[in-house]
Amino acid sequence: MPRAFSSPSRSPPRQRHALPPPPRHRRTLSSTLVEESVAAAAALVKTWHPDVSCSLFLHDATGQAEEAQGFLRAAAELHRAMLFFAADTTNPSSQSGHGLVQAQELLQTAMRRLQLELQFLLDKHDESQQQAAGASAAGASSIRAVAKAMMAAGYGKECISTFKSHRRTALATKLQRLLGFSPPTASSSRNSSSSSSLFHKLTWEQIDGNIIPSWIASATVAFNSLFTGEKDLCDTVFARDAAVREAVFAAIANDQATSLLGIAEAAVARARRAPERLFRVLDVHDALTEVLPGLLSVFGDNSEVATRAAVVVTKVGEAARGTLSSFEAAIQKEPSKATTAGGAVHPLTRYVMNYLVFLADYQEGLALIYEQADAEGADYTSSVSGNVSPEHYALSTTSSPSSSMSSSSFHSYSPIHRLVSVLLGKLDAKAGCYREVALSYLFLANNTKYVANKVAGSGRLQGVLGEEWAEAQGAKARAHVDVFVRAAWSKVMAAISSVPQEPEVVEAAVLEAVGMQDQWVAADEEMGGALRAAATAAAVPKYRMFYRRYGAAVRLTPGDVVTMIAALFGGTISTPWHQSRCSTISRIQIQTQTQGDRSSCSPDREIIRMYNCT
Repeated sequence: MPRAFSSPSRSPPRQRHALPPPPRHRRTLSSTLVEESVAAAAALVKTWHPDVSCSLFLHDATGQAEEAQGFLRAAAELHRAMLFFAADTTNPSSQSGHGLVQAQELLQTAMRRLQLELQFLLDKHDESQQQAAGASAAGASSIRAVAKAMMAAGYGKECISTFKSHRRTALATKLQRLLGFSPPTASSSRNSSSSSSLFHKLTWEQIDGNIIPSWIASATVAFNSLFTGEKDLCDTVFARDAAVREAVFAAIANDQATSLLGIAEAAVARARRAPERLFRVLDVHDALTEVLPGLLSVFGDNSEVATRAAVVVTKVGEAARGTLSSFEAAIQKEPSKATTAGGAVHPLTRYVMNYLVFLADYQEGLALIYEQADAEGADYTSSVSGNVSPEHYALSTTSSPSSSMSSSSFHSYSPIHRLVSVLLGKLDAKAGCYREVALSYLFLANNTKYVANKVAGSGRLQGVLGEEWAEAQGAKARAHVDVFVRAAWSKVMAAISSVPQEPEVVEAAVLEAVGMQDQWVAADEEMGGALRAAATAAAVPKYRMFYRRYGAAVRLTPGDVVTMIAALFGGTISTPWHQSRCSTISRIQIQTQTQGDRSSCSPDREIIRMYNCT
């Protein structure tokens, strides 16, 4: 039988490795806590969304204060959640990515809220500065908490930008309110020509009456208070990072400070070395030196503002020295031939001495200005070289300025010493232009006495020049009086002393001397009395001796001479002497008319005209 064929055998099929089932997501304790914290933060952020107009941190209720602190904690939790989800490898990417996106969006919303709160708090800080210090300190603490939260969450750039923008605007507003006008921009304040052009439309009267006084008051408040307050706020808010707080403060205050300094520089530039404008220049210099310690304390010795301040102080000092040099040159250029009628006090003397009285009020500032020049090697020299008498430089070496001005360099080269010496030299030159020697010394006596009186009457000016110097000028004036009397009455003395004595010549000399002094004047009542007393002492005793010898042949009695002298230089005459004098002069007039040999301008007729007797 045929073999039956069995079906071919098959090898067992290969077993395939099945894919493991996807693991089910297992929530860890950490992820659970993070998700719960995000959910809690989301509820708080939704409550205080940036669209909510009221402030979370400006509150009165205790509950809201706790809520504000809770918001800051929520922001920190959201930032930690972001870091957690970014680093979580146990969750599927879709899960961790969703959590990361949610936390990031919530954090961004929370930061916008804190940015808004920062603005609210800064506004409130400005308001509270006018109130109790405690309220201001509490506000600064809240500002610090908000800034700390923003910077910890990685939003430091936004925090600093908001802070700087707000504080710059607030500071500029305060300065504008103080000044009464908008200060120049920071870029123009660094350029002296640009700063000066800001005032080109203003008259000096406007600058002198409004701009400079306003600037002085504003600079004092700004550098001693405003900038200090801003520095303290920056130090409080950014206490953790010295570099940040210094940079933030510089960004806020540097431009404002340099703009304020630029106003001073521009205003002083308009003074243009005019002597009458010097005092405003010195006012600015005094204000700068007063605020400089506070400025350096706030901004630092090596800061941009300190450098700018040093430049402005130097330029103001240069302007002051230049103005004084111009003033000295003006005195030197005064024409020597421009004298005064009757030997009166010259207008130049009055102007210069009154100028120096005011200038002495700035003695401390002047000392600093010239010490600064010495330090820079810019020794003070006159811009012109005039012929000043050496004796006028022999100022008292024993006198000294006030204790704050004990510098020997200032005492030796004080502009006040220099100017008064130049004035006295110019008065010497003017005195030499009179034709009459007597009038020349009368001029010197009057003007020197005026100088001495001005110095003695000003405690500060006397403090600069010295009490002994003032006394020496008074003695010099008295010496000039003595020389004047000898010159004015020289012909009388010569006629009385001549041999033989001629009564008519003596009388004519007396009348000529009195007539010559008719229009001559004294500096003041005291000088007039001194002139009359000196003339009486010099002339009357000798004339009395002469009269005793030639009484019968002499028309003028000693009493007449006394009366005529008493009427000179603004003097007054008592009634008996006046009647006697008129009687005598009338007698002389009758005799002169009968003689008919004297000209109409004779001394006798001049005396009659002078006394106007009827």
